[in-house]
Amino acid sequence: QVQLVESGGGLVQAGRSLRLSCAASGSIFSIPVMGWFRQYPGNQRELVASIHTGGSTHYYGSAKGRFTISRDNAKNTVYLQMNYLKPEDTAVYYCNAVEYRFRRDWGQGTQVTVSS
Repeated sequence: QVQLVESGGGLVQAGRSLRLSCAASGSIFSIPVMGWFRQYPGNQRELVASIHTGGSTHYYGSAKGRFTISRDNAKNTVYLQMNYLKPEDTAVYYCNAVEYRFRRDWGQGTQVTVSS
């Protein structure tokens, strides 16, 4: 079973950047679409960005124009570069397969806190 470990979060001021990493314990090559999700307290996880094995990307909501998702299949790692961070980006960020049939157990996530 592939385990997912997110890292790279922290406390930053608005306007700054963070780069999140998601390291998988096994191969993610067989997972067609990987995504970064975020969860606000008391809310469900929402998809922020996704990337296909072939490299095509999609962004959702306020992530458009500010976030960049990438994946390194050889390293079994997915990244999320977040620029021009806003206080409303404050959340716990997770990575996982976008399609339910490829979904793995959720990791612990990484906390991102953006101060104004």
